[in-house]
Parts: sequence; C-alpha cells; structure tokens
Amino acid sequence: MGDDNFSRRACAWPRRPKKQGPVRMIAPEEVPGWIVYEDARLLVVNKPGDVVVHPSKAGPWSSLVGALREHTSLPTVHLVFRLDRETSGIVVLTKDARTASRLQGAMMERKIAKSYLAILTGELPGAVTVDQPLGDDITSPVFLKSAVVPAGQGQPAVSHFTPLASGSGFTLARVVTETGRKHQIRAHAQWLGHALVGDKIYGPDARCYLEFIDHGWTENLAAKLLLPRQALHCAEIDLRPAGMEHVFTAPLAVDMRAFCVANGIAV
Repeated sequence: MGDDNFSRRACAWPRRPKKQGPVRMIAPEEVPGWIVYEDARLLVVNKPGDVVVHPSKAGPWSSLVGALREHTSLPTVHLVFRLDRETSGIVVLTKDARTASRLQGAMMERKIAKSYLAILTGELPGAVTVDQPLGDDITSPVFLKSAVVPAGQGQPAVSHFTPLASGSGFTLARVVTETGRKHQIRAHAQWLGHALVGDKIYGPDARCYLEFIDHGWTENLAAKLLLPRQALHCAEIDLRPAGMEHVFTAPLAVDMRAFCVANGIAV
C-alpha cells in the first residue's frame, strides 16, 4: 500500500509551487466604502473579488487585513474566517482577541451560518446536496487544488446547491455549506459537473491558473473562463447562533450581476 501511494505521488510530480500571482494594491480611499458594520468589537466588510485577505510581502495595502489595520490605526485586527482572493462578499473581523476566539470557536462548532451566491456553468435542474469528502488532488499540476476523494479518505464535506435562476447555459445558485473545507464549494461544483464561471483551478483546465500566474489575465483566459475571477460571493453571515444579534448581508457583486444580466439570468 505504501509503494502504491508513492507511485501515485511520483506520477503527479513535478507540480507547480503555490504562488499568489499579480497583487492588486488597495487605495486608502476605497476602504470606507467596503465597511458594512463597525462597533467596538466587530469590523465587517464586503470584500471585492480581487483583494487578498492575508498580509503579503507587498506591504499593508496589498491585503484586506493590512489595509483595515492601517484604516483603523489598530495594532492588529483578527480575521474570524477567510475568503479566497477571488471570492467576494462578507468578511468578519474583530478588534480584540477575546471576541475573535469566541467567534472562531463558534465557527469550529458550526454555529455560524453562511450562504453564498455562485454562477455555475450549465443549467442546474434542481436543488442538490453534495456529501463528498475532500482531499488534496495529487494529480493536478496545481499544488493547492482539492478534489473529491474515496470514502474514508480526506475530510467530510457537505454543500447544498439551490438554483435561483438560469439562462444561456448558466445558473445562479445559492450555496450553503455545512463544513468549511479548502475550496469546498468550488471542488464540489466541479464534481457536480457545474464548475463556477471564471474558476482558474476548478474550471475547464487547472493550467489556466498557471497561465494567470505567469502572464496575468490574457485573451486566451478570457475566452475560456468568461470572467476574470471565480463567480463566488459570500452573501450572508448569521452570527445569531453564536449568541450575537447580527446578520450581515452583501448584495451580489457588480461583476457577477453584470454577467447575469448579460446572459438573461434574473437577479
């Protein structure tokens, strides 16, 4: 069994290392318009779909956390949970470690409800639940890619997809997750055969991601992916199950709304 596992990994080698790709710098005047809610403990923002969450080597204005720290003049802000760079929508941060620990614990216990909006390729005929474990995709040229793996391997993952509207061969869907695995919605959508529009890793070819890393957004990528980023948006976070009286929402991102309108999808 050990030799077989080695052979599978050997066949997958070499794979490209993880890189960030071109970094988008944040202008200080942008930040106030992203803030959805702020009080003495919480800082909630509607993150654009081209902003990195975690600090990078390019300085504080190259990440959401860095920009918010500069904006608030706080020594640190605490991220309750992250969104992938190309995923837009609600991000909850705290101004103190105690509140962060409380909410992070609630996330671990699945007491915080989240829902997403996604534009899928193909017209999803009805609601479907994907209950499939996820693990590393050792056959992919991209290190960070996840994939559905056989039962008993990987981590349990459950996603509920509900179509809201369809048109021109695409579906706007509401997605609710019961678990929070890496790239869960994107990997489950690919497994369903309805990958997200614009997804460089889980879309038509994972090598699109490598092309983007090396060359940025190209005409070839535009023709294959249709959107410059994956069409995934965190639309709502409900903190009430965690004992806080807050539900935060963000309307569908402008670029995703424009795609829906252009393709006759009711929004």
